[in-house]
Amino acid sequence: MASQSAETLRKPRADSVRNRERVLEAAKAVFSAGGSDASLEAVAKRAGVGIGTLYRHFPTREALFEAVYRREVEQLSEFAEQLKSAPEPIDALRRWLRANVELVATKKGMIAALALAVQTSSELYAYSFDRLTKAVGTLLHRAVAAGEIRADVSAEDLLRALIGMCYLHEQPGWQSTVLRLMDVFIDGLRIPPDAARKASPARRVATRKSVKPARKR
Repeated sequence: MASQSAETLRKPRADSVRNRERVLEAAKAVFSAGGSDASLEAVAKRAGVGIGTLYRHFPTREALFEAVYRREVEQLSEFAEQLKSAPEPIDALRRWLRANVELVATKKGMIAALALAVQTSSELYAYSFDRLTKAVGTLLHRAVAAGEIRADVSAEDLLRALIGMCYLHEQPGWQSTVLRLMDVFIDGLRIPPDAARKASPARRVATRKSVKPARKR
């Protein structure tokens, strides 16, 4: 009986878990939209909970920021796993990069609305960059192997290009501008169909076998 009571105390109540998830989802929506209404009170109202409930789950602004950000990173990692089976590798890569714009919008909105210093979360950013680099690397390598995209670009290059585009644009509606530029960027990395066929691994192997080394005289 005692062990059962202890287990019950350790296990979060179902309604508490639901409240926490509602707060995280509401925070993402409120902060992504930005503006003067992006406050903790607005998050609590959208989640349908009291401000006290919000603070019980996230006692500080930094705690809410970290929870929302980590949740977004995990969802993007899971999205990359789902896209690994997509029929068109380059479209899968494009869809994943476009989804990242939403993450950046949420992060920018939280930093502004919660008045957070960027440097206070350097460990969190290092963690997220590592997870996101691995996720996009899987999709990038698949597109390269399919001969759809050039091989001289790295996963870090893609992420840094995306982040640079996001932070160069601050005006309202910047997300649509970045999404358009990201499409242009990806199209610029594409290998033309004729060139892809010429550079296919099977063709390169066949070419090497057919070319005999010149005899020394």
